[in-house]
Amino acid sequence: MPIHRFTSRRLLRNISLISLIAVAFAYGASRLAFSSVASDRPAAIVAGKALEPVVDISASTLKGDQTAVFAGGCFWGMEAVFEHLKGVSDVVSGFSGGDAATANYETVSSGQTGHAEAVKITYDPAQISYGQLLKVYFLVAHDPTQLNRQYPDSGTQYRSAIFATTPEQKRVAQAYIAQLDKNKVFQTPIVTQLIPAASFYPAEEYHQNFIDRNPTYPYVVVHDLPKLNHLKQQFPDLYK
Repeated sequence: MPIHRFTSRRLLRNISLISLIAVAFAYGASRLAFSSVASDRPAAIVAGKALEPVVDISASTLKGDQTAVFAGGCFWGMEAVFEHLKGVSDVVSGFSGGDAATANYETVSSGQTGHAEAVKITYDPAQISYGQLLKVYFLVAHDPTQLNRQYPDSGTQYRSAIFATTPEQKRVAQAYIAQLDKNKVFQTPIVTQLIPAASFYPAEEYHQNFIDRNPTYPYVVVHDLPKLNHLKQQFPDLYK
């Protein structure tokens, strides 16, 4: 395994996850996957009622590939979800919201640098729109109602945040958040930050394509692979 350095917090988390894997083997891996998908998804989405963005950016107004930057918990799963979307050509795991001097995994994991673990997505707007990326971000990639945490991970580095690279991205994101709230897709309020794009710093090489390299890693099995299954099942038209 390429990872050679962990904070004590992440080490303890991984130990607890090994226990969860033991439970999965006892009751069946398929049961665990179903439970993860069903409990993590809002009721309207579990029922197959995906909400299409009513406000979006027209591809005709854009030239060439575009970028989007999202934060929503551990970047391993976020990266894998967006890598499986048609029209997405590249996804980079990294850090946004802080400065270059502290943009490294060990320091960011302290929760004191201002960074969020984030992904930078390069996409073709002729194949997938920014609104479609937002749909996957909110309804598959993470839980936007958790404040400064995602499931076992806690701290501001795991916050839900959209780093809008253009005023149009900000407009569309605002509209979609309002749409989700109006339709009561989530039982509790969305806490996603919507802020102008900051500098993005790629994470260390061993974090890139982490799930492809480590498909049996306990955290991945419990928290990330169910997201990919959900994406494929609920949005087959977007999945690649």
